[in-house]
Amino acid sequence: MDIKEIQNLIKFVAKSGASEVKLEMDDIKITIRTGSENETTIVQQVPMHTAAMPQQQMPMQTAVPTTEAAPVAASTEDSKYITIKSPIIGTFYRKPSPDKPVFVEVGTDIKEGDVLCVIEAMKLFNEIESEISGKIVKVLVDDSSPVEFDQPLFLVDPS
Repeated sequence: MDIKEIQNLIKFVAKSGASEVKLEMDDIKITIRTGSENETTIVQQVPMHTAAMPQQQMPMQTAVPTTEAAPVAASTEDSKYITIKSPIIGTFYRKPSPDKPVFVEVGTDIKEGDVLCVIEAMKLFNEIESEISGKIVKVLVDDSSPVEFDQPLFLVDPS
């Protein structure tokens, strides 16, 4: 299992709303815990031959509608704005490093490809680039706080 497959699994778990998922196959054992402010991912090399994930998929799918209800309510208030959402789980940072200025402020004009923030996931800092042009209207997440997959980060006025 490579890093991309692990990242996709983490995204799936975050989107499903499950609090814990264990996956065991061949020589890899992965445990992903969410639901608290700190997401924990443990990857161990252990000789195992069973897959526990299919047994846990049914409860995970029932939790999805409750986690999506809050973002829908917020988007109706700001319907003329476009929401930029987190593509991954991790820790949200507005600056490239503590001694540098923030990437964007409220009122900043952005264009496609501009870096808006970084999200740290598994000790990797991922630059989040804008896919649209416009003006930042609101920053929805505090600096250094954990974010979930598909969580709204910024509101952008495309006009």
